[in-house]
Amino acid sequence: MRNFAHRAGSGHGPTIAVVTEIEPFPVHIPERDLADLRERLDRVRLPEAETVLDGSQGIGLARLTSLLDAWRRHDWRSLERRWNAIPHFRTRLDGLNIAFWHVRSPEPDAFPLVLTHGWPGSPLEFESIIGPLTDPVAHGGAAEDAFDVIVPALPGFGFSERPSEPGWNPGRTAQAWADLMTRLGYERFGAHGGDWGAFVSTELARLVPERVAALHLTMPVAAPLPEDVATADEAEQAMLTTRDRFMMTGPTHVIVQGTLPQTFGYSLLDSPAGLAAWLSQALVAFSDTRTEAGGGVSLTQQVENIALYWFTRTGAATARWYWEAMRWTPRTAEDQNARTITVPTACTIFPAEPFPVARRWAQHRYHNLVSWNEMKYGGHFAGWEQPDVLVSELRNAFREERIR
Repeated sequence: MRNFAHRAGSGHGPTIAVVTEIEPFPVHIPERDLADLRERLDRVRLPEAETVLDGSQGIGLARLTSLLDAWRRHDWRSLERRWNAIPHFRTRLDGLNIAFWHVRSPEPDAFPLVLTHGWPGSPLEFESIIGPLTDPVAHGGAAEDAFDVIVPALPGFGFSERPSEPGWNPGRTAQAWADLMTRLGYERFGAHGGDWGAFVSTELARLVPERVAALHLTMPVAAPLPEDVATADEAEQAMLTTRDRFMMTGPTHVIVQGTLPQTFGYSLLDSPAGLAAWLSQALVAFSDTRTEAGGGVSLTQQVENIALYWFTRTGAATARWYWEAMRWTPRTAEDQNARTITVPTACTIFPAEPFPVARRWAQHRYHNLVSWNEMKYGGHFAGWEQPDVLVSELRNAFREERIR
């Protein structure tokens, strides 16, 4: 990844007054923390194997053992060098230090785009697509598709500060993102997100629609109304079945982290095996693991992401995100759809998404749905699983809006 000097503002459209409280934030984990992890991994204590092999009891012992072996071999310093090769900064927003990558394109008319991750992800989801987005010519693309890319870490994730008070939900985070873009000098920009990043990006478009030129989502935040369920066609009925199955067997992370994040957080901070099992369970379950789809989130990607959670000590803080969000998110489809979105919205739908949404349902909330593309391969983590597809979809989603 190329190094770019930080420079506020964009060659595209008007800029606004820039607050200069932005500081470079190179990453360096103390050697004592690396040594501590090695010791913990060497004396990890694991239970007996599961009593069934169908995955219904969670991540199997053999899979976790392989994951921990890969973690023991992992070179954190190599990942650290890659991280620091991307311009990384920190600024204080609404009383919290937020860390973010900000990569300026070499193209003068690049369009600003903020990418927001979710759980159990991190900014690492977007690492491999930053180059093609910011410098498309160097990656076989066209100069007019260039972006300035901003990748903030959600509050309590990565190198962003862990909140010490309640209230950091998707809505408050969306306002912080708007303030971040102001501070960087961007008046008008695009937003992309999946998982909780879709919630934040959607709310950002609702809060400042005059500034969000367009919205791209891989998990539109919408639910079927009762009449949608009653009139579901065959494809929609399959989605309803998938959603019901997920609610029966899949939302353990929502229930646990949304109710007792502090209790659960102690084990995530103290046990690398526990953290690895918890994150890997979701990283695999929510991805497209078919061979023809590329196998889902790779073992290396899992280890790097888990290591980031470990060294930043964010297991409990990221779990609390669910506690916050569950107290903020509307309880019914009617209430959710009442938070309407009017900005141009493009959605890319991947087949292994665990909580699928039909276009008809999404249109209740996203009133200017300009694009809806259903992919053949991929799951919940598009940046890791299908990076080339995601780059293409982002270019297409913002191509018209960037010239308005």
